[in-house]
Amino acid sequence: MPIYEYRCADCDHQLEVVQKLSEEPIVICPECKKDNLKKIISAAGFRLKGDGWYETDFKSGKKKNVAGSESSSSGGSSSGDS
Repeated sequence: MPIYEYRCADCDHQLEVVQKLSEEPIVICPECKKDNLKKIISAAGFRLKGDGWYETDFKSGKKKNVAGSESSSSGGSSSGDS
């Protein structure tokens, strides 16, 4: 679920909320209780989990687990292989 940031236009209180995409935005400020909470644009944060890329993920050539084979380049993408 995404994390959204909100800021109150009245008291300048700022908070982060984990919400489903289908949920309505929060409008009541938990600090001043006024109906002036606005969603703000912030940098998206994400985390990659697991051991790396696998055979079904952007496979090129004979590579099966790209994270385990750091042989050619440290950039991670292979634009020259077809």
